[in-house]
Formats: sequence, C-alpha cells, structure tokens
Amino acid sequence: MEHLRRRNSLMPNRFQHLELVCLNIDGVLLPDTFSPVVHRFLSRFGVEYTSLLERLILSQPRMVSASILASVAGLPWTWQQVVDEYFAERDRYLADHPLTVSPGTAELLTLLRDKGAVTICYGGMDRDSFDTYLGEYRHLFAEPGYITTDRIRPGIKEIVTEYFDYRYDQVLFVDDVNRFAEFAKHLDVAFIGVPSSFEYGFQREHMRRTGVRHIVDTLLDIDDALLDQVDREAAAGTVWAEHVPQEHPDQRGQRGARQGNGPTVRGDGPQPRTVRPPS
Repeated sequence: MEHLRRRNSLMPNRFQHLELVCLNIDGVLLPDTFSPVVHRFLSRFGVEYTSLLERLILSQPRMVSASILASVAGLPWTWQQVVDEYFAERDRYLADHPLTVSPGTAELLTLLRDKGAVTICYGGMDRDSFDTYLGEYRHLFAEPGYITTDRIRPGIKEIVTEYFDYRYDQVLFVDDVNRFAEFAKHLDVAFIGVPSSFEYGFQREHMRRTGVRHIVDTLLDIDDALLDQVDREAAAGTVWAEHVPQEHPDQRGQRGARQGNGPTVRGDGPQPRTVRPPS
C-alpha cells in the first residue's frame, strides 16, 4: 500500500495519445506458471529445456504447444492428452507455489485509470482465472474485462480492431513473451516487456534481440514517467525505433530515473542458460 500512497500523492498526467492498455494475465498480472510447469513436464521425460524450444512453445494456441511437447517428448499422445497432463502438473506445482496477483497490480491499474486509459486483460487462460484472482479489481477494467486469446493468438488485431475500434498507434500491450513482442513490432504497436523471473527462462534475452525498447522486472517499475514516455513515442511513431539498449539501475530510490528518451531496461534479471534434466 505504500507504493499506492506514494503514487496517489500527486495526480499523474493523463495520456495524450494512448487510449487502450492491454495487460496479459499469466506472467504479468499473475506470476508466470507456464514456463516452470513446462520445464517440469519436459524434465520428467528427459527432454532438455532450450531457448529454441521455449520460443516454439510460449504464446501459442494450446493445440500447437501441446503437439510440440508430445513430439519432442516422444509421447504417443493426442494434444488434448498433453493438455490434460500439463494441467495435472500445474496443479502439483501450484500446491507448492500458491497463485496470487503480481506485486504492483493494484498500483498499476489505479495509475492507468487516473491516466484515462481504457484497460483490459487478455491471455490464453480461461476466464475463471481472471474472475478468481482479479475479480476484486474488476471495476478497474473496461468491458469485457478479460479476453481469451487461445484461439486467436496473438490476438493483437482482434483486440484492437474487433473487440474495440482503435488504431494500432493508440494501444499499449504489456506482456511477458517475446513472440508476442515480435507481432507487436510488426504492427508497430507500443509494448512493454515483463519477462519472467523463472531461472531457466530465455525471454529477457529474446526481447533484447527483438529490440524491445522497454523491459522491466516488475509491474512496480511501470510508473507514470515510463507510461508518459511510451505515450510520447506512440504519438511520434517511434515505439519501435532502432536503438542501442541502455541499462538502468534497479534501485527503489532511483525507479523512474531516465537518461533522455532512450529505452528502458531495468534490472538484469536472471541469466539465461541451457538446462539439462536431472539424470
């Protein structure tokens, strides 16, 4: 609540250009469960968790991801059987890692409301997860609140032009997966990356290669100053301008510090590495 009190002490600037902000659920508003569960699943069958495999699996329709998992694990299963086993593994994981909203969720949603944004949540999970874990924040989301994108991956076009009626330059997406960032870059849509802190993950490295301008460690790093910077970039058409990434200190006393209008990369995050399953 201290972060919330500090943010509310001064009213933030309202967006001048951006209209719609879309927040991913699994990995942004809720902690990443997909990566660690997939890692556990693959390790059970003696499969190495690699950068390429992570790229192929993340942010895909369930049928696609499950088919890839079955293939690399040499399992004579249908994609639905893999999905069923994945969720069984996920239940075992959550028994040891109870799911709660990500730190900074309330603060960010309140900030976006004060900046005049239309805010929605999206992701490949069923709506039940949104209602269960984010129901208390429902009043801070616009209708329909949550959009399931499993069958319309990545869903950028559908959300922006079908569920709503905005131009691509009026929309900001916040996601934890680089594959989504690649589609955002193709459409010149504003993007903030929140790569997973999963110790065996590769998303931070992938986002840097893609040229994501703004990469943060937590939602608490998405402050008024950063949102204003993205707003200006969206208005100027420079959200994906070529750049050399700049590292910024990740200290609570210096959050929000900038060097001009350069890209934001806060914190180094975990160092990606190849993982071999236990023998």
